[in-house]
Amino acid sequence: MNDHTTPASVQDYPPEVRDALAITLRGCDELLLETDWLRKLARSAASGQPLRIKLGLDPTAPDIHLGHTVVLTKLRQLQDLGHTVIFLIGDFTARIGDPSGRNSTRPPLTAEQVKTNAETYREQAFKVLDPDKTELRYNSEWNEQLGARGLIELAARYTVARMMERNDFHARFTAGHSISVHEFLYPLLQGYDSVALKSDLELGGTDQKFNLLMGRHLQHEYGQEPQCILTMPLLEGLDGVDKMSKSKGNYIGITEDANSMFAKTLSISDELMWRWYTLLSMRPMAEIEDFKRQVAEGRNPKDIKVLLAREITTRYHSAAAADAAEHDFELRSKGGVPDAIPEVQVKCENQGLGIGLVLKQAGLAPSTKEANRLIAGGGVRLNSETVSDRALTLAPGSYVLQVGKRRFARVTLKA
Repeated sequence: MNDHTTPASVQDYPPEVRDALAITLRGCDELLLETDWLRKLARSAASGQPLRIKLGLDPTAPDIHLGHTVVLTKLRQLQDLGHTVIFLIGDFTARIGDPSGRNSTRPPLTAEQVKTNAETYREQAFKVLDPDKTELRYNSEWNEQLGARGLIELAARYTVARMMERNDFHARFTAGHSISVHEFLYPLLQGYDSVALKSDLELGGTDQKFNLLMGRHLQHEYGQEPQCILTMPLLEGLDGVDKMSKSKGNYIGITEDANSMFAKTLSISDELMWRWYTLLSMRPMAEIEDFKRQVAEGRNPKDIKVLLAREITTRYHSAAAADAAEHDFELRSKGGVPDAIPEVQVKCENQGLGIGLVLKQAGLAPSTKEANRLIAGGGVRLNSETVSDRALTLAPGSYVLQVGKRRFARVTLKA
């Protein structure tokens, strides 16, 4: 099959190509263009030559959370099909600042910030990707060499009118907010990355569509076969409403401890669980559909959610850590005391210290007022017994304090 012969329908392609398309489309927001991607997949299957699949991330923050891993998970699925994954760290473009979705110019990062964050991104991305099958690149490799002449030639390949069609630029211009000229360079340079890497497919979030299309346009301008574009949706956070975000506090960081990761995953709603399975799990969709059937027939959805929590925790820690986290969660749920809890020492007078102050100084409550509210609500336990007296005074000694189901501390009061 050559590039100029396109079958009439998806069913006319070989089974391995149809399967690869199904994996590509799993959970995605949009694939542009599906006919082009099918043709690329068919050519790869016939020749044995892997396709080049690119994801570019600017290292703008030191850590990433599960929401960021949606595109990494898709990359791993395509990587497991035998294609070449290019994990591109935008160490050059990060110094410009991506204007996507912003209503003001973003301050550029320093070179030192970029270097530190880039190293963290690399370590965290390889918790999902197979490092032996990943091409790790930095866009400073070619952008540093572009020079003034190259940048002018690049800028000549796109018009200001087309640039102003971009939603955020148009909205800022209409509202009278400033747009710096260097912000026009960002999508051009991101698009040029696709030219430099000769990518067949580029992944990104829905908010990156303009930048991804720029890569397709510039590849055509430079005489290359245009890349296809795969956009992935933004993952809802623990609340099931807003997108996962550190500012919203509804996130799971991939460097969080195993116990927190496991427990937070189990806290999501049954409905959200299926969304997370589609976007974060490596299980085949047929298996996930079978889970749905089992739940519909009466199986407790918590059983299925535990499997998801185990998979996520194993990926970012280990199977042993997932086992321990599950044991810890069950123990806490039954009112037991976990094997390992924080040890805290609190100074007090000989006559002791009020329970509210103990909770505050042990870091189990932000204030004595909040501690009293927790006690009134029955949310505080002392040596496995519920505390009901807010005036309780604890004498010097050692106590196990519990707030809610999961927060414990072994507190030693010393006179």
